[in-house]
Amino acid sequence: MQSFNTRLGILFMIGTTLVFAVQDGISRHLAGEYNVLMVVMIRYWFFAAFVIAIATRQSGSVRAAAATEQPVLQITRGLLLGAEICVMVLGFVLLGLVEAHAIFACYPLLVAALSGPILGESVGWRRWIAIGIGFVGVLIILQPGITVFSPAALIPLLSATLFALYGLLTRYAARKDTAATSFFWTGVTGAAMMTAIGIWSWEPMTPPDRAWMAALCVTGALGHYLLIRCYEVAEASAVQPFAYLQLVFASLIGLTIFGETLEWNVALGAGLVIASGLFTLWRARRKA
Repeated sequence: MQSFNTRLGILFMIGTTLVFAVQDGISRHLAGEYNVLMVVMIRYWFFAAFVIAIATRQSGSVRAAAATEQPVLQITRGLLLGAEICVMVLGFVLLGLVEAHAIFACYPLLVAALSGPILGESVGWRRWIAIGIGFVGVLIILQPGITVFSPAALIPLLSATLFALYGLLTRYAARKDTAATSFFWTGVTGAAMMTAIGIWSWEPMTPPDRAWMAALCVTGALGHYLLIRCYEVAEASAVQPFAYLQLVFASLIGLTIFGETLEWNVALGAGLVIASGLFTLWRARRKA
């Protein structure tokens, strides 16, 4: 029976959210200067190399890592994540880190809402109420009908939907495939997709931005390594609530480095979204 170290797992999760928040800040900078598709494509090249190395080490060979009975499902997962990253980085550029992350924070609620039709899981009335409250929080952030509504605000919501679908399909794939196999297909499929659509957007980069691009690639690999270690030493349900710290860290970067502002409706709405998400996580863990 596997023994868990919850305290160490929480530390790994906090480190993961901090590294991913830094990655988001670098992505916001680079995507503001260069085409989003090119930035994500280069990031995926490094990520694919990292994924192949990790998956091969865990499975013994590339062939073993790639072995799956559900290739269409695995490819769909990879395409969803690649699209989600592109959409979210675009959201960083158009809205900033604070507002984009505040809206994106609703993805656990989308996972809970869609787990019934996709995975056949039951969602009780308490969680449905929490999901409803969470989406009231999203509406408070978006403020439709109160101010001039910005269609760009829907971009992080689309990103959250894509990420929720990716997460649900990952859980579905886990019924037959190992985590190493799913990880392999995530990186390889995403890299292939981004190369096919991003290579046409190639732009020369200045030397300072090449350094930022290298830092983006390193933080991506480091963040995923910390996340893998997190789930190796602790139960997912115990550490998942701390994933919301990425919103806090990314917002701090947006406020201090990019000069963004925290509007009252974003703070209030994000608070409702996070509280609802934490409740759904708690109910899911208690039911399990």
